[in-house]
Amino acid sequence: MRRLFFLMPNLESCRQVVAELEDEGVPEHHLHAIASLDQSLDGLPEAGVLQKTELAHGLEWGAGLGGVAGMLGGLLAVSFPPAGLVLGGGALLVGAAAGAGFGAVVSALLSSHEHNHDLDAFQRAIEAGEILLMVDIPRQRVDKIRELILNHHPEAHIGVAKLPA
Repeated sequence: MRRLFFLMPNLESCRQVVAELEDEGVPEHHLHAIASLDQSLDGLPEAGVLQKTELAHGLEWGAGLGGVAGMLGGLLAVSFPPAGLVLGGGALLVGAAAGAGFGAVVSALLSSHEHNHDLDAFQRAIEAGEILLMVDIPRQRVDKIRELILNHHPEAHIGVAKLPA
């Protein structure tokens, strides 16, 4: 999946782009709009926590690092069993799963309060009154969607980013 970033000059042109994208088969839950606090997004799909924060990135890192730490803890428990207990390979799996879960939760709690750094490049334009529309589409449709929007809305500024798996 790829995320297209459209900077639109006003609410009406953003609504037109959303309607055109929905006509092209882009589902509404793949459309995310962000505007300044003093602007209304009536009729537009607003961006949620996953789009506005580093939550998804934090979950990935937390689960990965927690899984590795848990597996190392399980390996230590197998190598040096406490109080003469005999532990098998299941201790490695349990340690890795517990570590991944704990790491994901802690990292998600921390990163849910950090703004999405991909949006930094658009901050001034948003504060100046433009509306940022993020569209998540399959990689093979990027060129077609960009061309469609630019043909009807040459005022749109478009950027592309790769989404995490």
